[in-house]
Amino acid sequence: MCRHLAYVGEPVSPRALLVEPPFGLHRQSWAPRLQQYGTVNVDGFGLGWYADGDEVPARYRRAGPIWADTSFGDLARVLRTRALLAAVRSATEGCAAGEEAAAPFAAGRWLFSHNGALTGWPEGTGALAALLPPAELLGLVARTDSALLWALAVHRLRAGAGLGEALAGTVADAAAHTAGRMNLLLTDGREIAATAWGDTLHHRTVPGLGVLVASEPSDDHPDWATVPDRSLLLAGPDGVTVKPL
Repeated sequence: MCRHLAYVGEPVSPRALLVEPPFGLHRQSWAPRLQQYGTVNVDGFGLGWYADGDEVPARYRRAGPIWADTSFGDLARVLRTRALLAAVRSATEGCAAGEEAAAPFAAGRWLFSHNGALTGWPEGTGALAALLPPAELLGLVARTDSALLWALAVHRLRAGAGLGEALAGTVADAAAHTAGRMNLLLTDGREIAATAWGDTLHHRTVPGLGVLVASEPSDDHPDWATVPDRSLLLAGPDGVTVKPL
């Protein structure tokens, strides 16, 4: 159910991270190697990136597959960014379709993606949804389980939680009220936080460039490391740390 990737580091083109690698996110839309749920990711895609001097990211999202969008190739080629989050979507049954349902979701300086599914959506998630103030619940950006998790995370972020704290708390709330796979990915353009909860997650630090966090490796370089299930990852200029959830 979806594949995603985040990067922070030196300026680079999205094409170099998403398209050029032999098993990059672009290829994962039709031929993922490690995907355990679903076979392709053709129900939408999105790219969010940060421009120097502006902490609010820009986004480019579409409802169809990434390889069918001819404009994406030009965009990915000419852009340069120090941080991005990208995702290709395999829609959960019962979730809304369309561009608004495609990650990354955004609020202020944050970008977010969810790889997974909440069990029993939507009927089985009422107790979880009830944790949100009514106005925030009514303001969900899309009728999807991912948007609900995003709203829960944003609620914590706006209350002052750090990236890792917001994701860990969101997963704890979800696990207390329902079941599912909750691989969450979050960045503020400077750091990355991610959870491994029911699906694959990997990271790689490229000397002189930056750090990548992804559902699956985009190449066969031996520096890719697997994140254990039920873990929280934090990555940034000071390196990568992984701890149990």
